[in-house]
Amino acid sequence: MKEIALIALFAAVLFVQQLALSMIPNFSFTTLLLIIYTKLLGFRKTSLIIVVHVLVYNILSPFGPVIPLHIPSMLIGWLLIPILLTTILKSWESVHRLAIFGFFFGFLYGWVFIPVSVFVSGTPFLAYLFMDLPFEFVMAVTNFLGILWLYEPLMKILRVQLYKFRQATQ
Repeated sequence: MKEIALIALFAAVLFVQQLALSMIPNFSFTTLLLIIYTKLLGFRKTSLIIVVHVLVYNILSPFGPVIPLHIPSMLIGWLLIPILLTTILKSWESVHRLAIFGFFFGFLYGWVFIPVSVFVSGTPFLAYLFMDLPFEFVMAVTNFLGILWLYEPLMKILRVQLYKFRQATQ
């Protein structure tokens, strides 16, 4: 039961920060938080947090849900973080490597949406790609800087709080 509460709390943090920062296109701390969650909680719990986040964001967002066809893209995009960080990039622990990962993830996340977006909008692939590049670049830069500046202090705080939480609920 305590782990369910933890998953709900972390998913709520994701939802609130994404909603609070949604007035700035492609700017949020979602990538940073999912990297931290993956490093602290592992693949399974982070994946549950992502599923809850995507569902809640699409149901409760005051801006309305994304196009229903985009929900699988959003889910796949965010799930790439725990998948990559628990498999081929498992050894990446330094903040600099994680910041570089965050930079490239800004583009990768945008590219996951391209097939559905091209299908729904009827926009040619290359035209859509070039129109989306500035938004992907914003996400890449904010991911890089957010991870570089905030990963270590947030990780330190969350490690301590997670330890206290687990001690208090034993």
